[in-house]
Amino acid sequence: MNRIIINLLRQAEISFSNICIQQQRSFQLSSNRLQSVEEQVQEQKKRNVEVQDMPELVRDFLDPAEFYKQVKTICGIDHFCGVPDSLLKDFCAYVTKNVPSSNHLITANEGSAIGVACGSYMATGKPSLVYLQNSGLGNIINPILSLAIPGVYSLPMLLLIGWRGEPGKRDEPQHRIQGPATPGILAALNIPFQVLPDYHEGASQALETAKRYMETAKGPYALLVKRQTFLPYSLPKKTDDSGLVFTREEALQCVSEYFHHRDVVVGTTGMLSRELFELRKQRGDGHERDFLTVGGMGHASSIALGIALQRPNRTVFCLDGDGAVIMHMGVLGNIAATAPSNFKHIVFNNGTHDSVGGQPTVAGDYKQFSFGRIAQGCGYKHVMLATNKNEIKEAMEKLRAIKDDGPVLLELRVKSGHRKNLGRPTRSTSDNRKEFMHFLQLN
Repeated sequence: MNRIIINLLRQAEISFSNICIQQQRSFQLSSNRLQSVEEQVQEQKKRNVEVQDMPELVRDFLDPAEFYKQVKTICGIDHFCGVPDSLLKDFCAYVTKNVPSSNHLITANEGSAIGVACGSYMATGKPSLVYLQNSGLGNIINPILSLAIPGVYSLPMLLLIGWRGEPGKRDEPQHRIQGPATPGILAALNIPFQVLPDYHEGASQALETAKRYMETAKGPYALLVKRQTFLPYSLPKKTDDSGLVFTREEALQCVSEYFHHRDVVVGTTGMLSRELFELRKQRGDGHERDFLTVGGMGHASSIALGIALQRPNRTVFCLDGDGAVIMHMGVLGNIAATAPSNFKHIVFNNGTHDSVGGQPTVAGDYKQFSFGRIAQGCGYKHVMLATNKNEIKEAMEKLRAIKDDGPVLLELRVKSGHRKNLGRPTRSTSDNRKEFMHFLQLN
């Protein structure tokens, strides 16, 4: 009996010890989440020093500046184009700051970047580097297969692809299918690829392999980039000399005050949908009235158009972003041509790709670029512009007063950036879709 009691006590002591260890680890993980990327990198560098005699435990990073030099030196590349990605934001930031605009173009979409790279190669005989997120692979399939691939025009280029949804890593729902499918998509496109090593000797070898393929096969070669491959590099903070006073979130709060209970809302990809979700939560509104377009960047307006045409008795608000509209701007012509009188298109223009590192968009040139003029040229019935609270209030009152004369576009020019503590939607995409569809059936 004594032995049994002693064994039970020992087991209880071990269990309690394990619980304490688990809680300590959980606390450490929570603390790590609160650290900035820069703090995490510094902590990792400190650990690297401690285990330097055990290289298998060292965590490496690529310096964006050094990798840029390797790309130029090894592959002879000095022309860059593409659509920014959060996993590539540090390298993209370096390129944006250090490469002249004549050799760097942030394109409207990924397919356009392939076209630019094709033209640049034919003009110079040198390949370009095209950067993109793997969610943009769908946009490059046609120009890759019908232009660049060996056997058609044989136009080499280096594809630097952010691997969102990498197997074994947590990510947002729109990347969970795309991530595991990425290697298979590249293989189906006959594009050879490898994962970009996170140390410069390995990166050099990968670039040598890419160079040999581009020289011999005359086709695209891809490097997949995992999360936290690059050391942090930030663009200088944008100085706001335009007199803008509202952030996107503040403008959204003003706009949402004019939503009615039966209004249908489609939020674009990125921070705006996250801000809309939190706003509804704070107000206790419920989320069934909103469709959050967490994937499919640039297609929120097409989704809203489909709804508006099928539910002509419901007012449909499309809350869009400048980068998203630019990505598939041709749909503005479809919206104008079908002329749904219930379509209210509100574009929040902060002149940046805010969700992936704050890279600039062409819409930030307010002297030259105007969504209102573009929409008017496509055939929108009414266009408006607002930059502050009073103008938003006046514009929203006019927008609500327009009943049977749509579509209508309102451009809101706002400051770039977002709250650092901005949360993410806590409801699944499946729940969002089911509740939203039920809301659409209500008379």
